[in-house]
Amino acid sequence: MSTMAEVMIKPQETISPWEAWEMVTTQLRHEMSRALFDTWVMPLKPVGMEQEKFTVSAINPYARDWVESRLKGRIQRMLEGYYQHPVQMRFIVMNDHYQAEPRTESQAPLLTAMPQVEDAYEAEEKPVKGEPASSKRKVMLQRAYGSERARIIQPERGMFVTNYFFQNWLPLIGHSAATVILAARSMCYWNPMTGELRNEIETEMSELAERAAVSVRTVKSVLNDELVRKYFLRYSIRRMMTPNGVRTAGITLQVRMDDPLTPEDQEVSGILEDELWVTIEEY
Repeated sequence: MSTMAEVMIKPQETISPWEAWEMVTTQLRHEMSRALFDTWVMPLKPVGMEQEKFTVSAINPYARDWVESRLKGRIQRMLEGYYQHPVQMRFIVMNDHYQAEPRTESQAPLLTAMPQVEDAYEAEEKPVKGEPASSKRKVMLQRAYGSERARIIQPERGMFVTNYFFQNWLPLIGHSAATVILAARSMCYWNPMTGELRNEIETEMSELAERAAVSVRTVKSVLNDELVRKYFLRYSIRRMMTPNGVRTAGITLQVRMDDPLTPEDQEVSGILEDELWVTIEEY
């Protein structure tokens, strides 16, 4: 659905790449969660536009690949709306070793004077005077995550799982229940450091079963287990009438992303939990 930010407010020939990019980021800010926007979009910088090719820089190959694989189409459509002609997107890598000088619209196109920056992060291996001691570790992390393999695995979409879950809860509830809990968590989002939480999901038994690699019958059995229910603050079933009778239309789950204490640990510690949410600071 179009928004006011997507309406072209200037004739196309007067919109600079920097103005266009400001409109793009304004729109994306409303469409994405704050955490995703601040992590992936804020560091991007418009480089310039030449021959209908709009170039945007990222700080490392991993950030470039993430944005290109997830946002390229959306950004391209917005830019084509602003300029009223086809636009090709180009994402490159620029870091501290390759900085483009500020340019005005009257200057020659920025792209014609741009150095080869695709391998800019490789230059961080070379000693640089005044470079912090952590630079080598930074390069190692960039290489570990800035790859096609990392783009497929998406390590940024990880889950917070404690050893307590494996050592204390797994023996109590079993492997099938553990996979159902982790499958439900995979449909949620929790950032323990910022507190951002989206843990209520509406899904189907079949979808949860597929994610957990178990049968629908197993999911139903697991969700009715009193111990497993401690990982779900809310569990309700949506039913509908069909010619063959009442059938389950779906389920709503509010998932605990932290770990409750086991009944034994509650008794030993004297800490009783009844739908208690524990923040990261309380661990």
